[in-house]
Amino acid sequence: MLNTPLPIGFDDFKEIITGKYYYVDKSWFIKELLDQKAKVNLFTRPRRFGKTLNLSMLRYYFERTENKEDNRSLFDGLKIMQAGRQYTQEMGQYPVIMLTLKSAKQGTYEYAYTCLCEAIANEYDRHKMIISALEYADKDKFNRIRNQQGGPGDYLTSLAFLSKCLYTYYEKPAVILIDEYDVPLENAYYNGFYDEMICFIRSLFESALKTNPYLAFSVVTGCLRISKESVFTGLNNLDVISILNEDYDEYFGFVQKEVTEMLSFYHCEASMPTMKDWYDGYLFGQTEVYNPWSVINYIKRLLINPNSFPTAAWSNTSSNSIVKDLVYHASSEVREQIEKLMNGETIEKRIHDDITYEDIHTSEENLWNFLYFTGYLKGVSVRMDGVNRYITMAIPNKEVLYIYDNTVTNWFRDEVKIKDLSAMYAAMLKGDVAVFQQLLTQELRGTISYMDNKEAFYHGFLVGILANLKDYLVKSNREGGTGRYDICIYHLDETIPPVVIELKIARTFADMEKRAQEALNQIEEKQYDAWLPDEGYTAWIRYGIAFYKKKCMIKMERKKILSYSDSF
Repeated sequence: MLNTPLPIGFDDFKEIITGKYYYVDKSWFIKELLDQKAKVNLFTRPRRFGKTLNLSMLRYYFERTENKEDNRSLFDGLKIMQAGRQYTQEMGQYPVIMLTLKSAKQGTYEYAYTCLCEAIANEYDRHKMIISALEYADKDKFNRIRNQQGGPGDYLTSLAFLSKCLYTYYEKPAVILIDEYDVPLENAYYNGFYDEMICFIRSLFESALKTNPYLAFSVVTGCLRISKESVFTGLNNLDVISILNEDYDEYFGFVQKEVTEMLSFYHCEASMPTMKDWYDGYLFGQTEVYNPWSVINYIKRLLINPNSFPTAAWSNTSSNSIVKDLVYHASSEVREQIEKLMNGETIEKRIHDDITYEDIHTSEENLWNFLYFTGYLKGVSVRMDGVNRYITMAIPNKEVLYIYDNTVTNWFRDEVKIKDLSAMYAAMLKGDVAVFQQLLTQELRGTISYMDNKEAFYHGFLVGILANLKDYLVKSNREGGTGRYDICIYHLDETIPPVVIELKIARTFADMEKRAQEALNQIEEKQYDAWLPDEGYTAWIRYGIAFYKKKCMIKMERKKILSYSDSF
């Protein structure tokens, strides 16, 4: 069992089955798809939740080949084979067009358009055996597209034309599978050529999916539903299945039973609590699911070292631009809501799934919608208020919390770089407590805080604030006296007094003064600064700082070592 490889980096169904990789059986998806009988199905799920693999499975199930039995063995032992003849008789009955649009993630429209044309040409080449059945004009157009010599007009209707050619050869309508349909649009939005790309994608889809007599049915996948007015104009036969829908809810991502079975298969059952904390928590319809990419990667690490720590595997593969947009452009109200989320609390937002990338900054509500549908927030509960749906949302798990944490840390570091903190530095270094306290409180109010009442946050905040202090060394959590001081700031010139800081958390506003004094007393009691005279320093400043939410109180005392001449 332990020799069964994990399918990391594989999204081709045939490769996984023939290579005897571990496969979580999602083949019942085929039955439900046939039962629903929608003409065009749009599935929206976050990145890395198995959309490409499911489309690949559909391709091998439905695709007609020269030998109709070629792909049947791939499904031996899978659930769909027990569904009954009305489902298994659909196997190998259709020509299939499968196109992924992920290659369009390019910096300019010209490059993105070229990559899309290449992907289309490759799919034409995969069906080159049908050329002999085409009439001269169709054959010429087919070869132009296949050889990437066609004009824009050829590619705008290329999927519809290919389905027509396949019908000529097989006398059967085509199944059209389109993966990552919104990648070109997201990329175009962030690179400034959204209008050009939306026109191309709209024409490509309309010709293939709207009133196409050579279409059996289609499955399209992406992260977001782009509004009908933007891409699917006039497409009346579109069935949108988002994370709000209860149908198909278990086919993208791993449900609890599947994760339990996989951990048991690899004898990693003891890691279930960590697995759940880090990678569970997404809610699709009424089904709670795990991030499959992260689950597989964590099990791989466990097989190498059973004591491996979890990592944010998803954050290294998924675009975090939306989280960055939220944090970097946050108003004071949004910062407060981010803080609540990062502290494990919830927020409620009106939700709607007919949005476009152009809408992302038109309102804060749209930004929250983007975060929800792309997996950076999960639904906890839902209610209707008139015609509007409101969802209570939270951060799904520790992996996604890491993404927020990392983004907030980078934002804070970038903010500090551009701020002039010289007045606060000067006040701190010369012992002007009132000004130091005022300016430090001002910075606290402008930041995004989390882990309230945890000293680690305030410690990191203060160290970050001090990052631009030139010509001084800032040390934290170093040994001194009989313990470890929080922060020490010193200059290599021994005549310039260093600063020693101890931090405390106050539970109430009224408790701040007492806690600040306790922090100051602790420096003396534990002799955190006892090493300074040995380094040649004869005077320094001690600060005890107490924090309560976004307020602080500072106590200070000066320390001086008397020389022999001072004693007379």
